Amino acid sequence: MIKRSELEKLEQTILAPCAVKSGEGRGRQHKEKEHPSRTRFQRDRDRVIHSSAFRRLEYKTQVFVYHEGDYYRTRLTHSLEVAQIARSISKALRLNEDLTEAVSLAHDLGHPPFGHTGQKVLNLLMKNHGGFEHNRQSLRIVKLLEKKYPEFVGLNLTWEVLEGICKHARDPDNPITRPDNFRFPTLEAQVADCADGIAYNAHDLDDGITSGLLDIGDLAKVALWRENEKLLKQKYANLDRKMKKYLIVRNVINTLVTDFCKTTAKNIKARRVESAADVRSCSVRLGGFSAELGDKQNELRRFLFKNLYTHHHVRRMEFKAEMYLTRLFEAYGQKPDLLPVPVLQNRRDEAEERLICDYISGMTDRYAISEFRKLFSPDENE
Repeated sequence: MIKRSELEKLEQTILAPCAVKSGEGRGRQHKEKEHPSRTRFQRDRDRVIHSSAFRRLEYKTQVFVYHEGDYYRTRLTHSLEVAQIARSISKALRLNEDLTEAVSLAHDLGHPPFGHTGQKVLNLLMKNHGGFEHNRQSLRIVKLLEKKYPEFVGLNLTWEVLEGICKHARDPDNPITRPDNFRFPTLEAQVADCADGIAYNAHDLDDGITSGLLDIGDLAKVALWRENEKLLKQKYANLDRKMKKYLIVRNVINTLVTDFCKTTAKNIKARRVESAADVRSCSVRLGGFSAELGDKQNELRRFLFKNLYTHHHVRRMEFKAEMYLTRLFEAYGQKPDLLPVPVLQNRRDEAEERLICDYISGMTDRYAISEFRKLFSPDENE
């Protein structure tokens, strides 16, 4: 059986100089003995996958609420797609795939129910109590709210994974705000961030077409779609709508991934980056797209915002989501004994509003709807 020390030596041989090596990390919040045959980042990945917050992502909204269909993405399937794209990029650039995967799988743990609407509502409700932001909440979950070990609270992840979860957020809990002159997180974290955007746009495009909210004819206005559709017509004739959608979305992902890898590799070479410390202290962000592809990615994002995220159907669901979360928050605030006993027993030296926010943000869509009905519908039984 291969030993962890052998895996760490192998990383020194095969990974790029600017990659983060698992044997050279900054350690964990709570000191503990490392596994004999798994690297620190492999262990972090496994801890994220086995967390309660990760399992709950299965029933948290991406764009479409869970009961609207079995084929639409959820936060869980999104996280898996992000991890797959991020690993592919990391392998191509000889970065640490395990670190990239751990960050990718953990990046959405803090998302509340009902997607970005949930975040906006909770941030408004918490405006006088520190606000709410999903990256900070992800950090809070892995450092404090998960309880899996008798020796400490949280998952006790490595500093590098926490750094990646924070992304670019600037707040007191963010590791990259420590006095190290760090401007950016590691390339592994930058890759996970980029993969998030690629996956988000591509699968929302896919789901928007499947739902009928996006018209394929209108997509001819978008360069990434139009160019790949043209290439497809040269190779295949008479494709049905579903197969055409699959192939173009797949090609869009490939186009963006290829450009990101080439551009990032050029940036690394041009800046003569030789270590992870160089990446963090660099005057510019190294991971990114070429100017041309960056513009096309932004064009796709604007199209989705105009035609999908503000669609009448989505707006109606957002209205209901705002009602569910606002009334639950107000009810618990007025009568805290409505909260489950285990939640009340975990009360910390914090404002009661933060306890309520933690509880609501951890809910799945279906649990929030069910809890709303139990509290406000006279005919609903406990």
